[in-house]
Amino acid sequence: MPKAEGKIFTFEGKDKIRADFLEAVPFDGPEEYIKIETDEFSAVCPFSGLPDIAKVTIEYYPEGGKIVELKSLKYYFISFRNVGVYQEEATKIVYEDLKKLLETNRIKVTMIYNIRGGILTTTSIGSLDK
Repeated sequence: MPKAEGKIFTFEGKDKIRADFLEAVPFDGPEEYIKIETDEFSAVCPFSGLPDIAKVTIEYYPEGGKIVELKSLKYYFISFRNVGVYQEEATKIVYEDLKKLLETNRIKVTMIYNIRGGILTTTSIGSLDK
């Protein structure tokens, strides 16, 4: 755990990420392009204990006949708030959870993290190609 002047910063483990919050809604439109964006994603750097805040872009085609219910997505993102997870891994977790929920291979998740220490990090996984 990170320390500063005798204080210990604590955070939750990845087991606190609530993929079970995600809900899908039936949708018939496998060729419709869907793009969801929010700048309200946050988790905790497990190295420093500092918050990692990101803009998330989710792009997908609902090949599996489902779309993600947006309020459930918001609660899912909130479950990351006190979790210690590296930026790259957070992106991978979101991608894998949504890919499984939506049953589509045409999905891409991109996270652009706020600059910290002069470093801008963008992580991206997935593809929209057939």
